[in-house]
Amino acid sequence: MRAAPSAKIGHMRYLLLALALSGAIVSVLALRVHYSTGTEPCSINEHWDCGIVNHSRFALLDHVPVAAIGIVGYLVLAGLAFTPWRFINMLVTFGGFLFAFRLSMIEQYALEVWCLYCAISQTIIAVMLLLSIVWFAAGYLALKRAAARA
Repeated sequence: MRAAPSAKIGHMRYLLLALALSGAIVSVLALRVHYSTGTEPCSINEHWDCGIVNHSRFALLDHVPVAAIGIVGYLVLAGLAFTPWRFINMLVTFGGFLFAFRLSMIEQYALEVWCLYCAISQTIIAVMLLLSIVWFAAGYLALKRAAARA
């Protein structure tokens, strides 16, 4: 027996929660690199080095590590997953995606070095954005169908 489409969409909350918590963990790892002075496990070669990225002048935004901003952002998204505000969830996720995309452009063009944790975080927020769009659209279409039947 197949689950109803609304039940599948209901599981979206848990999927978004799992992704948000994963993003928070990755951000904690990046923050640890920011405050570390030793060799990092993600220092792979001249193109992949989290230490260079997390110790650069771009790693702070108004004296706050961007990894700490990521932790707070992912925790906010985890909380939003359990609210009825799908549109707000989608907008906040989009904001997080744009912030991470900006950091990725800095890595590519200004630093010319990539951070593995940052790339994982960018992937997580991109998947979350796609899922939040689907979740919002599903809710909107369900309301539209209900209104048409009324």
